[in-house]
Amino acid sequence: MRLANLNAYKVRPGEEDSVRSRARVATIQEMAPDVLTIQEVLVDTVDQEGWDDAAEEILRRLAADCGLACSVPDGPAEVAMAHNVHQPWYTAILWNPDTVAPIRGSFRAIGAPDFWHGITTLGLDVGAREPLTVASYHGDPFRPDARYNEALRLKGFYRRTSGVKSGVLLGDFNSISAASSPTGGYYDTEPYTRQDHDDLEYQCVPETIGGSNLADRRPSAALLRRGFMADAAAYLGAPWQPTVGYWRDGEGDPDPWGERRIDLILPTRPVAPALTGYGVHVSEASAIASDHRPVWIDLDPSNITTEGAA
Repeated sequence: MRLANLNAYKVRPGEEDSVRSRARVATIQEMAPDVLTIQEVLVDTVDQEGWDDAAEEILRRLAADCGLACSVPDGPAEVAMAHNVHQPWYTAILWNPDTVAPIRGSFRAIGAPDFWHGITTLGLDVGAREPLTVASYHGDPFRPDARYNEALRLKGFYRRTSGVKSGVLLGDFNSISAASSPTGGYYDTEPYTRQDHDDLEYQCVPETIGGSNLADRRPSAALLRRGFMADAAAYLGAPWQPTVGYWRDGEGDPDPWGERRIDLILPTRPVAPALTGYGVHVSEASAIASDHRPVWIDLDPSNITTEGAA
Protein backbone atom coordinates (compact mmCIF):
# COMPACT_ATOMS: atom_id res chain seq x y z
CA MET A 1 0.00 0.00 0.00
CA ARG A 2 1.32 3.44 -0.96
CA LEU A 3 0.74 6.79 0.75
CA ALA A 4 2.04 9.96 -0.89
CA ASN A 5 2.16 13.69 -0.24
CA LEU A 6 2.20 16.58 -2.69
CA ASN A 7 2.31 20.30 -2.04
CA ALA A 8 0.62 21.14 -5.33
CA TYR A 9 1.86 24.77 -5.62
CA LYS A 10 -0.95 27.30 -5.54
CA VAL A 11 -3.76 25.47 -7.29
CA ARG A 12 -6.29 27.97 -8.63
CA PRO A 13 -9.67 27.72 -10.37
CA GLY A 14 -9.67 27.81 -14.16
CA GLU A 15 -6.23 26.24 -14.61
CA GLU A 16 -7.48 22.67 -15.08
CA ASP A 17 -6.10 22.43 -18.62
CA SER A 18 -2.82 24.22 -17.98
CA VAL A 19 0.60 22.64 -18.44
CA ARG A 20 1.13 22.59 -14.68
CA SER A 21 -2.26 20.98 -14.03
CA ARG A 22 -1.60 18.22 -16.55
CA ALA A 23 1.83 17.66 -15.02
CA ARG A 24 0.23 17.45 -11.57
CA VAL A 25 -2.14 14.71 -12.74
CA ALA A 26 0.67 12.87 -14.50
CA THR A 27 2.82 13.00 -11.37
CA ILE A 28 0.06 11.54 -9.21
CA GLN A 29 -0.64 8.83 -11.76
CA GLU A 30 3.06 7.95 -11.87
CA MET A 31 3.09 7.37 -8.12
CA ALA A 32 -0.27 5.53 -8.12
CA PRO A 33 -0.97 6.19 -4.42
CA ASP A 34 -3.65 4.43 -2.40
CA VAL A 35 -3.79 7.55 -0.23
CA LEU A 36 -2.74 11.05 -1.31
CA THR A 37 -2.41 14.06 0.97
CA ILE A 38 -2.23 17.44 -0.71
CA GLN A 39 -1.60 21.09 0.21
CA GLU A 40 -2.03 24.53 -1.43
CA VAL A 41 -5.40 23.96 -3.05
CA LEU A 42 -7.19 27.22 -3.88
CA VAL A 43 -4.71 29.96 -3.11
CA ASP A 44 -5.83 33.59 -2.69
CA THR A 45 -8.21 33.71 -5.63
CA VAL A 46 -11.88 34.09 -4.65
CA ASP A 47 -14.07 35.74 -2.05
CA GLN A 48 -14.39 33.82 1.19
CA GLU A 49 -18.02 32.89 0.59
CA GLY A 50 -17.01 30.94 -2.52
CA TRP A 51 -14.02 29.09 -1.10
CA ASP A 52 -15.62 25.74 -0.32
CA ASP A 53 -17.41 25.42 -3.66
CA ALA A 54 -14.30 26.31 -5.64
CA ALA A 55 -12.05 23.97 -3.64
CA GLU A 56 -14.55 21.11 -3.90
CA GLU A 57 -14.72 21.53 -7.68
CA ILE A 58 -10.93 21.48 -7.98
CA LEU A 59 -10.54 18.42 -5.78
CA ARG A 60 -13.38 16.46 -7.39
CA ARG A 61 -11.86 17.00 -10.83
CA LEU A 62 -8.36 16.14 -9.65
CA ALA A 63 -9.64 12.98 -7.98
CA ALA A 64 -11.55 11.94 -11.11
CA ASP A 65 -8.54 12.61 -13.35
CA CYS A 66 -6.35 10.45 -11.10
CA GLY A 67 -8.81 7.63 -10.42
CA LEU A 68 -9.16 8.64 -6.77
CA ALA A 69 -11.99 9.62 -4.43
CA CYS A 70 -12.41 12.57 -2.06
CA SER A 71 -16.05 12.47 -0.86
CA VAL A 72 -16.69 11.50 2.76
CA PRO A 73 -19.81 9.77 4.13
CA ASP A 74 -20.44 12.55 6.64
CA GLY A 75 -18.63 15.44 8.24
CA PRO A 76 -18.20 19.20 8.18
CA ALA A 77 -17.84 19.19 4.36
CA GLU A 78 -18.67 16.85 1.49
CA VAL A 79 -15.01 16.62 0.48
CA ALA A 80 -12.12 15.70 2.79
CA MET A 81 -10.53 19.14 2.92
CA ALA A 82 -9.78 21.92 5.40
CA HIS A 83 -8.67 25.55 5.47
CA ASN A 84 -7.93 28.32 7.93
CA VAL A 85 -10.92 30.62 8.36
CA HIS A 86 -8.78 33.63 7.34
CA GLN A 87 -7.37 32.22 4.09
CA PRO A 88 -8.15 29.35 1.71
CA TRP A 89 -4.92 27.38 1.15
CA TYR A 90 -6.75 24.07 1.55
CA THR A 91 -5.22 20.80 2.64
CA ALA A 92 -6.98 17.62 1.52
CA ILE A 93 -6.95 13.83 1.44
CA LEU A 94 -7.73 11.67 -1.60
CA TRP A 95 -7.78 7.86 -1.77
CA ASN A 96 -8.19 4.89 -4.06
CA PRO A 97 -11.72 3.58 -3.40
CA ASP A 98 -10.72 0.11 -4.61
CA THR A 99 -8.14 -0.33 -1.84
CA VAL A 100 -9.16 1.85 1.12
CA ALA A 101 -12.40 3.23 2.57
CA PRO A 102 -13.10 6.24 4.83
CA ILE A 103 -14.43 5.49 8.30
CA ARG A 104 -17.81 7.10 8.88
CA GLY A 105 -17.62 9.97 11.37
CA SER A 106 -13.80 10.15 11.35
CA PHE A 107 -13.30 13.22 9.12
CA ARG A 108 -12.14 16.36 10.90
CA ALA A 109 -11.33 19.76 9.39
CA ILE A 110 -9.55 22.17 11.74
CA GLY A 111 -8.35 25.69 11.01
CA ALA A 112 -7.72 28.79 13.13
CA PRO A 113 -6.63 29.27 15.83
CA ASP A 114 -4.99 25.84 15.91
CA PHE A 115 -3.29 25.94 12.52
CA TRP A 116 -1.99 28.58 10.12
CA HIS A 117 -3.31 26.38 7.32
CA GLY A 118 -6.24 24.05 7.89
CA ILE A 119 -5.46 20.44 8.74
CA THR A 120 -7.45 17.54 7.29
CA THR A 121 -7.66 14.28 9.24
CA LEU A 122 -9.48 11.10 8.24
CA GLY A 123 -9.69 7.53 9.47
CA LEU A 124 -9.22 4.96 6.71
CA ASP A 125 -9.87 1.24 6.58
CA VAL A 126 -6.71 -0.17 5.02
CA GLY A 127 -7.20 -3.76 6.10
CA ALA A 128 -5.22 -3.37 9.33
CA ARG A 129 -6.35 -4.23 12.87
CA GLU A 130 -7.68 -0.72 13.38
CA PRO A 131 -8.34 2.35 11.22
CA LEU A 132 -5.34 4.30 9.99
CA THR A 133 -5.58 7.96 11.01
CA VAL A 134 -4.16 10.04 8.16
CA ALA A 135 -3.53 13.79 8.32
CA SER A 136 -2.63 16.33 5.64
CA TYR A 137 -0.60 19.13 7.26
CA HIS A 138 0.94 22.42 6.11
CA GLY A 139 3.14 24.15 8.67
CA ASP A 140 3.11 27.84 9.58
CA PRO A 141 5.66 29.48 7.23
CA PHE A 142 6.54 32.47 9.39
CA ARG A 143 6.47 31.57 13.10
CA PRO A 144 8.77 28.88 14.51
CA ASP A 145 7.02 29.02 17.88
CA ALA A 146 3.66 28.50 16.17
CA ARG A 147 5.03 25.49 14.26
CA TYR A 148 6.13 23.97 17.55
CA ASN A 149 2.68 24.48 19.04
CA GLU A 150 1.09 23.06 15.90
CA ALA A 151 3.23 19.96 16.40
CA LEU A 152 1.94 19.51 19.94
CA ARG A 153 -1.63 19.85 18.65
CA LEU A 154 -0.89 17.29 15.93
CA LYS A 155 0.48 14.92 18.52
CA GLY A 156 -2.82 15.18 20.35
CA PHE A 157 -4.67 13.78 17.35
CA TYR A 158 -2.69 10.55 17.62
CA ARG A 159 -2.33 10.01 21.37
CA ARG A 160 -4.53 7.64 23.33
CA THR A 161 -4.53 6.22 26.85
CA SER A 162 -1.26 4.32 27.33
CA GLY A 163 -0.28 4.53 23.71
CA VAL A 164 -0.58 5.99 20.24
CA LYS A 165 -3.06 5.41 17.44
CA SER A 166 -2.13 3.76 14.16
CA GLY A 167 -1.62 6.66 11.80
CA VAL A 168 0.51 8.60 9.37
CA LEU A 169 1.11 12.36 9.33
CA LEU A 170 2.11 13.74 5.93
CA GLY A 171 2.73 17.24 4.69
CA ASP A 172 4.82 20.31 4.07
CA PHE A 173 6.26 21.01 7.53
CA ASN A 174 8.07 24.22 6.52
CA SER A 175 10.90 23.14 8.82
CA ILE A 176 13.81 20.73 9.00
CA SER A 177 13.47 17.31 10.62
CA ALA A 178 15.10 16.39 13.92
CA ALA A 179 15.42 12.73 12.88
CA SER A 180 18.76 11.06 13.58
CA SER A 181 20.89 9.42 10.93
CA PRO A 182 21.63 5.70 11.35
CA THR A 183 25.32 6.67 11.27
CA GLY A 184 24.99 9.46 13.89
CA GLY A 185 24.04 13.11 13.87
CA TYR A 186 21.01 14.49 12.10
CA TYR A 187 19.64 12.82 8.98
CA ASP A 188 19.24 16.34 7.52
CA THR A 189 22.48 18.28 7.86
CA GLU A 190 22.34 21.99 8.72
CA PRO A 191 21.16 23.80 5.55
CA TYR A 192 21.54 27.43 6.66
CA THR A 193 25.06 27.69 8.05
CA ARG A 194 26.50 29.71 5.16
CA GLN A 195 23.42 31.78 4.38
CA ASP A 196 22.99 35.50 5.08
CA HIS A 197 19.52 36.96 4.47
CA ASP A 198 16.53 38.39 6.34
CA ASP A 199 14.41 35.23 6.20
CA LEU A 200 16.70 33.21 8.46
CA GLU A 201 14.58 34.23 11.46
CA TYR A 202 11.71 32.13 10.11
CA GLN A 203 13.78 28.95 10.15
CA CYS A 204 16.64 29.24 12.64
CA VAL A 205 17.14 29.12 16.40
CA PRO A 206 17.08 32.87 17.22
CA GLU A 207 20.34 33.09 19.16
CA THR A 208 22.25 31.39 16.33
CA ILE A 209 21.19 33.78 13.55
CA GLY A 210 24.23 35.53 12.12
CA GLY A 211 26.48 32.81 13.52
CA SER A 212 25.95 29.08 13.12
CA ASN A 213 22.39 29.58 11.78
CA LEU A 214 21.09 26.34 13.28
CA ALA A 215 17.74 25.07 12.01
CA ASP A 216 14.85 25.17 14.48
CA ARG A 217 13.92 21.48 14.68
CA ARG A 218 11.54 21.67 17.66
CA PRO A 219 8.34 20.76 15.76
CA SER A 220 9.49 17.37 14.51
CA ALA A 221 11.51 16.77 17.68
CA ALA A 222 8.25 16.88 19.66
CA LEU A 223 6.60 14.40 17.29
CA LEU A 224 9.59 12.03 17.18
CA ARG A 225 10.29 12.04 20.93
CA ARG A 226 10.37 8.56 22.50
CA GLY A 227 9.52 7.06 19.12
CA PHE A 228 5.99 8.45 19.18
CA MET A 229 6.45 8.92 15.44
CA ALA A 230 9.25 8.09 13.04
CA ASP A 231 10.60 10.02 10.08
CA ALA A 232 10.12 7.45 7.30
CA ALA A 233 13.20 8.50 5.32
CA ALA A 234 15.55 8.31 8.30
CA TYR A 235 13.86 5.21 9.74
CA LEU A 236 14.54 3.25 6.54
CA GLY A 237 17.96 4.81 5.99
CA ALA A 238 16.98 6.05 2.55
CA PRO A 239 19.50 8.16 0.62
CA TRP A 240 18.95 11.83 1.41
CA GLN A 241 17.07 13.81 -1.26
CA PRO A 242 15.75 17.38 -1.16
CA THR A 243 12.06 18.08 -1.67
CA VAL A 244 12.39 21.81 -2.40
CA GLY A 245 14.96 24.22 -3.79
CA TYR A 246 15.29 22.71 -7.26
CA TRP A 247 13.26 25.47 -8.96
CA ARG A 248 15.38 28.47 -9.83
CA ASP A 249 14.32 32.12 -9.58
CA GLY A 250 11.95 32.88 -12.41
CA GLU A 251 10.28 29.47 -12.25
CA GLY A 252 8.27 30.29 -9.12
CA ASP A 253 8.60 32.24 -5.91
CA PRO A 254 12.12 33.45 -5.01
CA ASP A 255 13.74 30.85 -2.74
CA PRO A 256 16.54 32.04 -0.42
CA TRP A 257 16.85 28.63 1.24
CA GLY A 258 18.35 26.34 -1.39
CA GLU A 259 17.80 22.59 -1.41
CA ARG A 260 16.10 21.25 1.73
CA ARG A 261 13.83 18.41 2.83
CA ILE A 262 10.73 19.92 4.42
CA ASP A 263 8.08 17.53 3.05
CA LEU A 264 7.89 14.72 5.57
CA ILE A 265 6.02 11.49 6.21
CA LEU A 266 5.79 10.50 9.88
CA PRO A 267 4.17 7.15 10.74
CA THR A 268 3.25 6.54 14.37
CA ARG A 269 4.96 3.89 16.48
CA PRO A 270 2.54 1.05 15.57
CA VAL A 271 2.93 1.81 11.84
CA ALA A 272 6.68 2.34 11.52
CA PRO A 273 7.54 -1.40 11.54
CA ALA A 274 5.14 -1.86 8.59
CA LEU A 275 7.21 0.45 6.35
CA THR A 276 8.66 -1.27 3.29
CA GLY A 277 9.76 1.69 1.19
CA TYR A 278 10.25 5.45 0.96
CA GLY A 279 11.05 7.76 -1.91
CA VAL A 280 11.09 11.27 -3.32
CA HIS A 281 9.36 11.14 -6.69
CA VAL A 282 11.53 12.72 -9.37
CA SER A 283 10.28 12.85 -12.95
CA GLU A 284 9.86 15.27 -15.83
CA ALA A 285 6.24 15.79 -14.81
CA SER A 286 7.00 16.36 -11.12
CA ALA A 287 9.55 19.05 -11.98
CA ILE A 288 6.79 21.00 -13.74
CA ALA A 289 3.94 20.20 -11.36
CA SER A 290 5.20 21.95 -8.24
CA ASP A 291 8.11 23.58 -6.44
CA HIS A 292 7.86 20.64 -4.01
CA ARG A 293 8.79 17.09 -4.96
CA PRO A 294 6.16 14.57 -3.83
CA VAL A 295 7.22 12.00 -1.25
CA TRP A 296 5.79 8.52 -0.72
CA ILE A 297 5.95 5.48 1.52
CA ASP A 298 4.98 1.87 0.97
CA LEU A 299 3.74 -0.17 3.91
CA ASP A 300 2.32 -3.61 4.65
CA PRO A 301 -0.96 -3.15 6.60
CA SER A 302 -0.70 -6.67 8.03
CA ASN A 303 2.35 -5.52 10.02
CA ILE A 304 0.62 -2.54 11.64
CA THR A 305 0.19 -3.19 15.35
CA THR A 306 -2.08 -1.65 17.99
CA GLU A 307 -0.98 0.20 21.09
CA GLY A 308 -2.95 1.38 24.10
CA ALA A 309 -6.69 1.41 24.72
CA ALA A 310 -8.60 1.80 21.45
